[in-house]
Amino acid sequence: MASAREIQNRIKSIQETMKITNAMFMISSSKLRKAKQKLEETRPYFYTLQTTIGRILRHVPDIDHAFFDERQDVKLKDRTIGYIVVTADKGLAGSYNHNVIKLAEEHMNRAPHNRLFVVGELGRQYFSKHGYEIDTHFHYTAQQPTMHRARIIMETLVEDFLEKKLDEVYMVYTDMTSPVQSDAAFIQLLPLKKATFSIPSLPISVRQEEIVLYPDAETVLDHIVPSYITGFIYGALVDSYSCEQNSRMMAMQTATDSAQKMLHELSTQYNRVRQTAITQEITEVIAGAKAQKQKVKR
Repeated sequence: MASAREIQNRIKSIQETMKITNAMFMISSSKLRKAKQKLEETRPYFYTLQTTIGRILRHVPDIDHAFFDERQDVKLKDRTIGYIVVTADKGLAGSYNHNVIKLAEEHMNRAPHNRLFVVGELGRQYFSKHGYEIDTHFHYTAQQPTMHRARIIMETLVEDFLEKKLDEVYMVYTDMTSPVQSDAAFIQLLPLKKATFSIPSLPISVRQEEIVLYPDAETVLDHIVPSYITGFIYGALVDSYSCEQNSRMMAMQTATDSAQKMLHELSTQYNRVRQTAITQEITEVIAGAKAQKQKVKR
């Protein structure tokens, strides 16, 4: 059994660790709240863009635009597929990073020609260590996502897609499905699918609005679609960032709860050791007193 001093040292060490986990919990809580607020402030604009694209497609359903080019003449074995994988810059966030990386690897194995774009230092380290070639067009951290970063990512991907250096583009990130649950998500960015923007048909009696596309529908889409993709990327970055903070909060809360349980067990063990030591001291004092009495009698 450990001595009382050793147990005291362990208790002190755990208490110091608890201070760190509590601080990390509070920091992640603050970052999560700010990220959610930022995302809510920008969502209406990009929902409007999505609705606008849907209106254009409803009025010009047969439009043939480069952003909707699925390149069906290119076989799967010859297709170059780009993956944007959003991870964190550090661990201590439960299974957050593992789930995203695992999902990305599963899909990357389906085609021989892949280009990997990674946001987050931990993801870059993992893929580099396992022999994956990472595209270095952008090298951003996962902290504090901004619209500027999302726009640069969009420009790189759109340029390569229009120049046919990429045939498909997917985004692998973490989606917060509820305040307490998040899941790794796999979404296609390019080419766009018209079904994504479909608007339910209105009854004949309902008058539909008239729109003017100047100079033409293709030019309007040339300007709107990049902004829509930027918004989607930005939303995914913020969503992932929020999920990272939420996962870290849960991990730190679990660590704090475990530390409290260990402290309770160690306190009980310390009290027992101390009680045993006191009992032993009392026994020695009594034994010494008896020996002294017997010596006096003699």
